[in-house]
Amino acid sequence: MTPNVDLVVSSLLCAEENDAICDFDDDDGFVDDYENKNKNENLVMDLESVFNLPLQNEEGLTLLTLKQSEQFVGFVDYLHKLKDQSFLLVARQQAVDWISKVHTHFSFGPLCAYLSVNYLDRFLAVYELPKDKPWMIQLLAVTCLSLGGKMDETEMPLILDMQEAGGSRFVFEAKTIQRMELVVLSTLDWRMKSVTPFSFIDSFIAKINDKSQSQMSSRSLILKSTQLILGLIKGIDFLEFQPSEIASAVAIYVVGIEVENTQISSIFEYAKKERVIKCMELVTKNCTMSFGSGILRSLPESPIGVLDAAILRYKNDDSPTCAKRRRTQH
Repeated sequence: MTPNVDLVVSSLLCAEENDAICDFDDDDGFVDDYENKNKNENLVMDLESVFNLPLQNEEGLTLLTLKQSEQFVGFVDYLHKLKDQSFLLVARQQAVDWISKVHTHFSFGPLCAYLSVNYLDRFLAVYELPKDKPWMIQLLAVTCLSLGGKMDETEMPLILDMQEAGGSRFVFEAKTIQRMELVVLSTLDWRMKSVTPFSFIDSFIAKINDKSQSQMSSRSLILKSTQLILGLIKGIDFLEFQPSEIASAVAIYVVGIEVENTQISSIFEYAKKERVIKCMELVTKNCTMSFGSGILRSLPESPIGVLDAAILRYKNDDSPTCAKRRRTQH
């Protein structure tokens, strides 16, 4: 039976503020055993073969577009909610900043960061954050990063180590995070495989990039797009846009092509032109700030960084050919 969110959250009590270790003694049977450690799957992949992986075909892109519409419900209302409730806006920013700091410290992959913030926003969209529980947003930030890591990282540091790296005001024990994970999972209906801009970006770049450009140029465009997308998640302006709209705007921006160019008309099959134009205006306005944010520096300008950027889509779509890394929390 799915636990009542308010009932469960109300039991997550923090006795002290500074360096407090929050614990449960009554969670036997509440969650499945998270302690069983699965063997990590090592990703050993030649860089050239990654860039030779097939792009999404038209049918695959259409299916992703339909899937994103299902998960996008409620985000416009959530944006209004953030703008109307200043304490919630501040709390979200604190959580995203903490995720960014820990993400950078441990050099987690870009998809981990994006998914973590996605889970955070989806939870806050349906849950009324209590003003009298300042520790709640910290607990949620740690939980969402833990879940994002389980979807994308082969190995994760200890929960306490992550909190130490993030300079957390409140500190929670691992089983507290495990219990909160179940709350988040049930609230999100266990739908953790989100469609993201990374699901579309390489296909869109391939559609609009000059065919004469070198393969290295394509790699650079993918990496630059990844960095830019990660920079945009720290603010709230892009919550109103669907992943395909963000991917379209970013692809157009990094390639440096005019939006009226007929070469990009094909991507408007998956994102409305007027929405892409609006999104691109925000991308242009925010690009400098985005590239200066800490979360961007966590993606190195190296073959490994390019490798991670190139395989992002294959880790969050439903294609049987995708190269996936299933990762476990220690």
